[in-house]
Amino acid sequence: MKQRLLGIFSVALAAVVLAACSEAVVLNSKGEIGQQQVALIYQAFGLMLIAVIPALVLTVLFAWKYRASNKNAKYRPKWSHSTAIEVVVWGIPCLIIAFLAYVTYITSHKLDPYRPIESDKPTLPIQVVSLDWKWMFIYPEQNIATINEIAIPVDRPVRFDITSATAMNAFNIPQLGGMVYAMAGMQTQLHLIANEAGTYFGQSTNYSGAGFSGMRFQTYAVSDAEFDQWVNKVRQSPAVLNDASYDKLMVKSRNNAPEYFGSVQPGLFQQILDTYMGGRMDPDLVEKAKTEGTSQRQHHHQPRQDEPAPAAVEHAADAGEHGAAEQPAAGQGENAAVEGAQHDGQAHGAAVQH
Repeated sequence: MKQRLLGIFSVALAAVVLAACSEAVVLNSKGEIGQQQVALIYQAFGLMLIAVIPALVLTVLFAWKYRASNKNAKYRPKWSHSTAIEVVVWGIPCLIIAFLAYVTYITSHKLDPYRPIESDKPTLPIQVVSLDWKWMFIYPEQNIATINEIAIPVDRPVRFDITSATAMNAFNIPQLGGMVYAMAGMQTQLHLIANEAGTYFGQSTNYSGAGFSGMRFQTYAVSDAEFDQWVNKVRQSPAVLNDASYDKLMVKSRNNAPEYFGSVQPGLFQQILDTYMGGRMDPDLVEKAKTEGTSQRQHHHQPRQDEPAPAAVEHAADAGEHGAAEQPAAGQGENAAVEGAQHDGQAHGAAVQH
């Protein structure tokens, strides 16, 4: 019975492991950056096993050797120290940590997402904007744009300039490389390259609302000739990505199908950046804020019926300053001050009667 249960458990465990591997697209990278990241994962995992495997093996051996029924095991209740054990227990983990720190430092700079990829071919720029809940891609050199679909030439570096027009998101193509956040008013970068032709899915890896699970797009890695054909296909679309169409895209929607725009309004990506960037607001938003601010100031500063008008207050202030300038010096005595006060009172009464 025990052997049967053990067999069932082994089969179930193998099925779980195989199912997990089938979805482990990160470990099946098709790009230079992704392959280096996979190598780093295996390297770090192997180094950690140097400490984990001996610990597991020794746990079983110690339990077996020092079991109660083993009469050959020595009983040493006063034992408390072993230099050899101390060296092994502390020395090996310290060496592993030091080596991991070195590898991490080197690879962190080598695999920096902002670092351009060295290649004989020119880098292809693609501007990325995350919306609710879809991805907008602008090809500035080709003057085209798409929704939830991109194409890139094989073996050609790609620079993604990434921002968000709504909530914070994260741009990720698992089989090509790492993940970079998309934030409103900020431009981040990600350099990738596809070394094999194929179709690779992209996604958002940062929760951004109800339609987050549908924020997926297709990435087609194709030859140069096929890329040119794809660009021409997109250019045939009569749709234009301008302010009007962009406003429609800003409306929240889920599970969006790919869309093509045959041309793009110049400077649209920078305009989206400026809309949310502090100190460089969109002119329309600035004018709207000024109008609303003026209206609010007029509302809050409107005088009450029993409150003097601003002109009267200003005149009274000028009169006060003039009177202060004509006040007698302190050495002339109290009588002059009293006479001045009586004179001011008479003038005020005359003004009220008038």
